[in-house]
Amino acid sequence: MSRKRGGTDFVETTVNVRYAETDQMGIVYYANYLVWFEVGRVAWCKAKGFHYAEMESGDGRFLMVAEASCRYKAPARFEEDIVVRTALAKATDRVIRYQYEICRKSTGQLLAAGQTAHVVTDINFRPARLPDHYRHYFSLPPRRMAIDD
Repeated sequence: MSRKRGGTDFVETTVNVRYAETDQMGIVYYANYLVWFEVGRVAWCKAKGFHYAEMESGDGRFLMVAEASCRYKAPARFEEDIVVRTALAKATDRVIRYQYEICRKSTGQLLAAGQTAHVVTDINFRPARLPDHYRHYFSLPPRRMAIDD
């Protein structure tokens, strides 16, 4: 599901907190929020009209995580439904930045917010450009082609 909030187009994904994602107190272990960011990114790609796995297998391009941050506001608990909201924060043909909000589904309470930055790489993990046919998904204009005289 896609929703606009403050002019930002978020894609929403619901996740049910599993027991394995919690500590002995039934509170979600902090690193699992980063896993949920990934769930959100994959859902964002699908909602925009492409599959990330095809970018890897068909185009030999990977979005390697270069930075990740998460600000925790309130705990999520075992068996709660949470909503992962994912949006494109900024994109160039070499770096993609996403922003995330994780909320309690029942109340809308913000549990965590964060960002990730991804470097586009080739199959040898060297920096590369985003293939032209993906540019519009990231709100990038077509790349200018050099014209031979």
